[in-house]
Order: sequence, then C-alpha cells, then structure tokens
Amino acid sequence: MPIPSLYLSRDGAHAWSVTRAAACGAGIGALAALFKILGPSHEAGSAAADFLQIAGAPLGFAFLCSAAAVLRNFIARRLIWRQ
Repeated sequence: MPIPSLYLSRDGAHAWSVTRAAACGAGIGALAALFKILGPSHEAGSAAADFLQIAGAPLGFAFLCSAAAVLRNFIARRLIWRQ
C-alpha cells in the first residue's frame, strides 16, 4: 500500500528532496516565530529572547521537516519501491 501524497508527479513516484523539505520547514518556522513575536499575545521581553525565537524556530522546523522526508524516503525504499 503506497504512502498517500498530495504531490503527483508526471514522472511517477520518487524520493522527496530532503533539502527542499528543510527549506520549507525553515520558512514555516520563520513565519511562526515572527507571528509569535509580532502577534497580539506577545509579552514584552528582551531582544535576545526574541532573537533566539526567530533563530531557533526555523532551525527546529527545518530539522523536523527534513527528518520526516528522510523517514518517508526510508519507508518508501524499504516497503514500496522494492526491486
């Protein structure tokens, strides 16, 4: 049973790009950090804490997204694309 994916390629099934997943995760993390800092529920804090949030969230999201891509590729190679 193949892993469902919203991405359909004309070339058929292929491995996900770990670099692209990390870049997308970093972008999502940056937007999340900016929303948290600039959002209505933000408490006044130090600039260093705000900087750590802006720097840390993209790194965390990039790691999680790239790990998900690696895991998906591993599972797909072992169970789906067996040759």
